Amino acid sequence: MDSSFRESSRVGCRRRRFLAAGVTFATAALGGCLGSGGDSESSAPAAVTVPEGATCDVCGMNIRQNPGPNAEIFYGDHSPEGHDNPARFCSTWEAYQYDFDRESDGWEDVAFFVTDYSAVEYEVTEDGGDQVLSSHPDAEAFVAASEVTYVVGSDAVGSMGRDLVAFSEAGDAESFQSEYGGDLATHDEVTPEVIGTL
Repeated sequence: MDSSFRESSRVGCRRRRFLAAGVTFATAALGGCLGSGGDSESSAPAAVTVPEGATCDVCGMNIRQNPGPNAEIFYGDHSPEGHDNPARFCSTWEAYQYDFDRESDGWEDVAFFVTDYSAVEYEVTEDGGDQVLSSHPDAEAFVAASEVTYVVGSDAVGSMGRDLVAFSEAGDAESFQSEYGGDLATHDEVTPEVIGTL
């Protein structure tokens, strides 16, 4: 066998090993960047049931003793005053107001949950001339705020008056709107100005 052929074969083998090692490294690095099927999702906190006696982090009212939508927000490097995460609210609009205020202080929410009225058997009852929406404080009733369609400012009120009523099914939001009025909005469309109208 020709010595120049052997030499070029060795170089070729070394180059293939080097390339194979490079591809393996790149694949591993890319896998680390992309995660392994949702590691970032699994590290996000899950919704929790609002405990007995828990009060709203804005108004101080007992959440379980009041009607309407509830919300909870987990923050990465901060906790609400007086207790561990999540921050808890007896209305959705208070949760947004709180989050907007904390965001301007540099807080970052890692999970924002609201009552999903598509997932519960809700009631609207009469109370003192108001149409009052039922409350659902169990963990199973919550959904990520980014996954809902809100009915904003309907005639069905919660503990703090007009609110944002969340539905994971857009058709449910449209049906609720046709019965109780209000405007439709997504999570990204909720601004301090929208909250100011409630």
